[in-house]
Amino acid sequence: MTTQENIIYLDYHSTTPVDSRVAEKVMYYMTTAFDNANSVDHGYGNQAAQAVKQARQKIAELINTSPKEIIFTSGATESINLAIQGHINQQNTPATIIVSPVEHKAVLDTCQALAKKRLAKIIWLNVNQQAQIDLEHLEKVCSGGASGASLLCVMAANNEVGTIYPVQKIGAIAQKYNIPFLCDASQAVGKIPINFQEWSITYLAISGHKLYAPKGVGALVVKKGDYLEPLIYGGGHQEGLRSGTLNVPGIAGLREACQLRRLEMEVDETAIALLRDQLQSLLQAEIPNLLVNGDLNNRLSGNLHISIPDIPNSAIIARVRHQLAISTGAACSSGIVAPSHVLQAMNLGENIIEGALRIGLGKFTTKEEIEKASSVIVSAVNEIHQLL
Repeated sequence: MTTQENIIYLDYHSTTPVDSRVAEKVMYYMTTAFDNANSVDHGYGNQAAQAVKQARQKIAELINTSPKEIIFTSGATESINLAIQGHINQQNTPATIIVSPVEHKAVLDTCQALAKKRLAKIIWLNVNQQAQIDLEHLEKVCSGGASGASLLCVMAANNEVGTIYPVQKIGAIAQKYNIPFLCDASQAVGKIPINFQEWSITYLAISGHKLYAPKGVGALVVKKGDYLEPLIYGGGHQEGLRSGTLNVPGIAGLREACQLRRLEMEVDETAIALLRDQLQSLLQAEIPNLLVNGDLNNRLSGNLHISIPDIPNSAIIARVRHQLAISTGAACSSGIVAPSHVLQAMNLGENIIEGALRIGLGKFTTKEEIEKASSVIVSAVNEIHQLL
């Protein structure tokens, strides 16, 4: 019988395991320092409030921002909704939002919901077959028909193919035309350097469970001087931007995770990239027609997005699921089986899209697991070929 412990986990883009050092902090603030951070009349509350203050500081150090610019949320989806809806809801006339078509569904669905209500119209950016943004087109859009646009939405790193975007250049274009810039950095923070203050970012979304912290906690960084219309009312917590009792255990976990990523990110990501390259080489040696998707020169260290043309990814998953945890795409569509909007926007062939697999490595992945994973995938491919 297969148990979870026997399955090699290679779906780090979906979620990361919680670092044991982070889990210790979470448990401490669940069981010992368990109080409400807004209970300021006694020591328990003060300890919880101090944990929140320290978390803001550690997050700020990781991404170079001010602790005062950090709003805690339940995760990147809430952060993105607060940024987009909170920003657009202040507009008196229908807003114009410039959006990359390869954004996470949290961005796309929010923008499309506003468009459906006629609160906004969307201008789509151009991407190529590596999911890279056409910066010339971006500049043209910002300076031309979208002059005076209300918001620009471009992620820091793609959650499917791992492409890393030139956020500093994108931010400079947005600043040049005075367009607020939302950057979904949930896949990037803790994996690549992010510089909020110097990259002209207005809003930045962070998710704890992408960087070895728990699920259910995240943050939105809001540039000083920018105002958002709240989505949640009741108590006026966090400068009135996001009311509700703070998730102190989760926030303490996020604090510890950000501290660890700041100290260990460079070494960890270098090691992860070496393992990723090894797995890629092993698979390419045995599967001659295997394609690697995304920008191979600018991708997340742990990302290996492959396609095996003319072999449906569902056939691979069915054969490996009891040995490997890999995915056919983003874990953001409630189990709905549909072609990836990212791969469609990249204009890849239907057979490439249908054969796509997302493999995500992380800091706990081992060399032995890479070798075993390669063997399992190759065996599955060979088995399917024999049936064709």
